[in-house]
Order: sequence, then C-alpha cells, then structure tokens
Amino acid sequence: MKLRFTKMQGAGNDFVVLDATREPLTLSPAQYRYLADRRFGVGADQVLIVGASDEPGIDFTYRIVNADGSEVEQCGNGARCFVRYVREAGLTKKSAIRVRTAGGVIEPRWLVDGRVTVDMGAPVFEPARVPFDAAGLQPREQNGFALWPLDAAGRTVEAAVVSMGNPHAVMNVAQFGSGGVDEAPVAELGPLVERHTRFPQRVNAGFLQVLSDTHVRLRVYERGAGETLACGTGACAAVVAGIRLGWLRAGTPVDVDTRGGELTIEWAGRSDAPVWMTGPAESVYVGEIDLPEQGD
Repeated sequence: MKLRFTKMQGAGNDFVVLDATREPLTLSPAQYRYLADRRFGVGADQVLIVGASDEPGIDFTYRIVNADGSEVEQCGNGARCFVRYVREAGLTKKSAIRVRTAGGVIEPRWLVDGRVTVDMGAPVFEPARVPFDAAGLQPREQNGFALWPLDAAGRTVEAAVVSMGNPHAVMNVAQFGSGGVDEAPVAELGPLVERHTRFPQRVNAGFLQVLSDTHVRLRVYERGAGETLACGTGACAAVVAGIRLGWLRAGTPVDVDTRGGELTIEWAGRSDAPVWMTGPAESVYVGEIDLPEQGD
C-alpha cells in the first residue's frame, strides 16, 4: 500500500506523521516498525497519527507509536509537531487546540515566533499510578520527596519516579561521578532501567545534570525507542522532579539543554498545577512510501 507521510522534528526528536482525519488508518506493529526503520523505511523515533474527534471540546485525537511498534500514552516533542502539522495542513486555523491522547487531554498553543507551548497536564507522583511497584523499598527522602533505590548492573541507583502521562525515572548524574551528563552511563543503564521489573509498563530513563536552579542538561533513554536527541515529557519529568527535590526553582522557566536543542519547562510546584513546555517544531519534508503488506 502507498502511504503519504510528513517527516517532522522537534529538538532533534524525529517523527513520521500520518493523517487519519479523513479515513481510519489501521497498521500492524510490523508496519509501524518498517516506517520507523532508518535503513529500510523512512526513519523516526516515533510515528504520530493525527485523528479527527467527535468528542465535544476536543479538536483532534493523537496516537503515538514507538520505533519498536509499541503504542505509548504521551510524547511532548511530538505534541509540538502535531500542532504545527494540523495548522500547515489546513486542518485548523486555531492557535490553541485541545487534543485527546491515551494519557489524557493536552492543550498545545502556537506562538507568534513559530515555537509551540504545550500544557502537558499535572504530574502524577503516586507510585501505583506511574505505575511503579514500590513494595518493600525504602526510599531516601530529600526535601520531602522520595528517591527510590533501583538495582541495575550490579549497582544501586537512585531515581525520582513521576508520570507525565507516561512513566519516567529521573536520575541525577552526580551519583555516577563528576563527568556530567556526557559521561553518564546512558547506554549501560538506560535499557536496564527502562525494563526494570519495578515498572510494569517499562519506563523512560532520564539522566539529569543540574547546572543551576533554572538550567539543566538532560539525556533520555526512551521506552521503546532507545536514547533520542530529546524527549519532551522527559524534560517535563526532570524539571518537576528537580523542583520537588529542591534542586530547581518553581514558578519560573527552566532551560533544559538536550542533544537536539533547548526546551523550556515551567511548573508552579503544586501537585495540581500543569507543566508547560515550550520548544521548536519543524516540518522536514513530505513523502510517499510503498508500505509492505505485513502483519504482526
């Protein structure tokens, strides 16, 4: 089958965007993997599916499929690309839209400078809702917030656990030595934390370096995708955890340097307050691919 697509990227996190607003799109996990394959397909960290909505007050639906064919609840960088796509494709003229995802409703806003701000919703901290199995663990409390011990590669690492519509484990790289985020053991620990048995739905593993109370560096080993150049929900989770742990300042923009570019995150510090993420979103090219008829 021939399939039209748009290639997009946000801070180096790249996507294949498919338009399912006019007719339903049903692909197998194997076909999604083919699309995301950088040698045989188009190549992407995730595939984003734009859908129509008949729900009152909701403009579109938004599905996210990882490079390994698994579907996930949320993707922040993808959300920014989403709003750019629906505007450029003429699907809406609104500068602010409401979008239904598997992780809840998000509200992206198009800014006059071409960047996009997204209300990513309020963070979730209760372990069972992340979800995270905390049974039998004794966390270390810092600033009234838990740092959980995880066994990985024969060592114990400390991680803050938070959900931004998808699960995140945030680790301060200071525990690995003085080399900063560039020297952090992302390739070694990332896949072990991602598939740790304490996370029944797997987890995004974030490696955080705090430069000041308004500036951090971040690398993320994403669930189902591996290390990516940027992770929007990972940046949100890292800043939220940093604020709760007393490393970062609440109620002011925090700059997050990723390998793909800079994101700005702001959170008031209250459990019911939304997390705001601002960053770039760019269309790269439009194409058509002959997608193999393959099931999974």
